[in-house]
Amino acid sequence: MIDTRESRYILATIVCASFALTIIIGAVSIALPSMAQDLSLSAIQMGWVPMLFSLTTAILILPFGRMADILGRVRIYRLGIYLTAGGIIVTACSISASMLIACQFLLGLAFSMISSTTPALITSASHPHNRGRNLGIYVSSIYLGTALGPSLGGLLTHNFGWRSIFVPTLLLLIPIIVLVSTKIKSEWADAKNEKFDITGSILISVMLFCLLYGFSQLPSTRGVWVIAAGVVSIVLFVLWELRVESPILNISYIVKNRLFSFSSLTHLLYYTATYPITFIMSLYLQYIKGYNSQEAGLILLITPVIMAVVSPLAGRTSDRIQPRLNVSAAITVVLIAVLLLFTATSSDGLASIIIALVLLGVGYAFFVSPNTNAIMSSVDKKYYGVASASLATARQTGQTLGMSIIMLLFSLFIGNVQISPAYYPAFLQSVRTGFLVFAGVCIVSIAFSSARGLIRGDRR
Repeated sequence: MIDTRESRYILATIVCASFALTIIIGAVSIALPSMAQDLSLSAIQMGWVPMLFSLTTAILILPFGRMADILGRVRIYRLGIYLTAGGIIVTACSISASMLIACQFLLGLAFSMISSTTPALITSASHPHNRGRNLGIYVSSIYLGTALGPSLGGLLTHNFGWRSIFVPTLLLLIPIIVLVSTKIKSEWADAKNEKFDITGSILISVMLFCLLYGFSQLPSTRGVWVIAAGVVSIVLFVLWELRVESPILNISYIVKNRLFSFSSLTHLLYYTATYPITFIMSLYLQYIKGYNSQEAGLILLITPVIMAVVSPLAGRTSDRIQPRLNVSAAITVVLIAVLLLFTATSSDGLASIIIALVLLGVGYAFFVSPNTNAIMSSVDKKYYGVASASLATARQTGQTLGMSIIMLLFSLFIGNVQISPAYYPAFLQSVRTGFLVFAGVCIVSIAFSSARGLIRGDRR
């Protein structure tokens, strides 16, 4: 059993790191218009900043999750922290659109190491009765960072320029690096003697890249062909995983585990519908409503503040209530908020937007920790790393799909140009169409959430 003090160090490290990293993600979303003006980013290039980050993370999470099970979860997590610090420094020094976008690959690489191991580390270091609570604390740290990110990013961008948004995260990473390097001595490598599935890792990376990148290139012919290559990669990946001795993803195990597979699908669809909302509303508030970056950041602060306040309660309820109940209810609240945003963007009132942002905060809080707890509780200890990586893969794939939908709509309605007043009507049309698409995705996510099984050993 892990030492209680070290368990607290692990949770503290993860909480602080998650807080620091989500600050910069939120800050970038609010600073994108300033980046676009300074580096001459078109609407499509603006979409590629969060898109490449999500795409890279989605592609690499599962291989790193499996690698963590074999080599050690702390080792992979620690390396991710080191690379994140370097990636942020390079990004802050970007002098062109191409350099800024390329830096997202490095950040995605680092973030995939962190995301693939974080839930597994919390699960490994927590007593089963406290797992939901600790996951709730972890989620709260994410939401606190998400809360501070847009407002702090808007404040810094408005007064000191967009490059200043990277300073707070760099300062926070210094004590985190010291903590992860000196205070965490335990290691978990439950698949230590198994082989790493290199072929499977390559196939799943090619598969995800082709599907996600190809979708972002629609309706072009190139997008269709890339997606077709992705479909072929799916077939090859499944055939390979069914015959290899130590697969990166145990297909048979997943197919038989409905709680795991349906919870993962729910996760993917949920993030497809919700991740682009901050990006959309940041642009909408600044381009259409005329707010500066600081004011837009304060408005967007509403959702993560609500999430941070409610998440600990949501984490505790996940230890007592079956996820198919509270998670399905949470997605329903998000669906109502998305439809309200669709209505609000056709009028001049801010009140409806604020109400929608509050509802999003409540829905987010009651989704993440319960659904994470369901996925991590649905597998044996041996598969914690893969389950953690699968969870992160579902999240990042969903985020990438969501951004691909927005980029597709931008391509159809606006084109590869900078957003200017002449293109505001087309921009608004793409935003409202996106909300309708995301509402439909929420409905499908509710269906999968409701159809999942029960957490094993639970007699409630």
